[in-house]
Amino acid sequence: MIGIAFVGYELYISKYGLETTHYTISSDRIEHGFRVVQLSDLHDSEFGKGNEKLVRAVEKEKPDLILITGDLVNCKSGENTSIATDLITDLSEIAPVYFSYGNQEKDLEKRYRTEINRLFTEAGAVVIDEDFQDITVNDQRIRLGGIYGYCLPEIFAWQNDWPEESAFLKEFQDTDLYTILMCHMPVCWILDRSLYDWDVDCVFAGHAHGGQVRIPFVGGLWAPDQGWFPGEECGLYTTTEEGWEAYLEDARYWAEHEKAVCDYY
Repeated sequence: MIGIAFVGYELYISKYGLETTHYTISSDRIEHGFRVVQLSDLHDSEFGKGNEKLVRAVEKEKPDLILITGDLVNCKSGENTSIATDLITDLSEIAPVYFSYGNQEKDLEKRYRTEINRLFTEAGAVVIDEDFQDITVNDQRIRLGGIYGYCLPEIFAWQNDWPEESAFLKEFQDTDLYTILMCHMPVCWILDRSLYDWDVDCVFAGHAHGGQVRIPFVGGLWAPDQGWFPGEECGLYTTTEEGWEAYLEDARYWAEHEKAVCDYY
């Protein structure tokens, strides 16, 4: 009975628990600091009536920018997007809101022909879909982009015939500004080492849900695209020397075995 109660509690917390995690990111390319709040994978969840608890939590952080990295809606709930649009409207009174697509929004558009871009824009968000904008945040110029996709390293994207993602990333990284990319899918940035291939300063992702159900002292039980006990389902990840070496080894292997043209190492 204790075990069943424990599992039930963890399932409840996984869906309805609300807490704030803080990270500090430093870069010599940032002259004027700014604060970002990221929200992701809410799936039509509500924290308090009209999401009042969530809105208050965001307001408390005094953000300069609010980034929503997809799956704000839940396609299985139907075509009503009022929970999402009402939340965007409330958040836009706190700070500028930028949104990029998740798989739920893509599914909703495909199944119901819901005009996500129009609805979210009218609610107060700037929707960025395979595009970017150069903006000023607290006197700091940055390039902010958004894309729904895996964003494989170019040599892997070539093999999988995904040239449009590579073309976007090449254009996106061609700047001296500090770059922030909203990309719903995290798996390639972490496991396929896209951070080592693309010159992107910071990626905000979602999709993994922090490991869906989380087990104390263990972490995430399962994550989409990553499987059981993924170990890298939430948190802050940075490039390392070991990662660079592993990336180069993988790139050489693919270049040799897939006869790909690869001239960047």
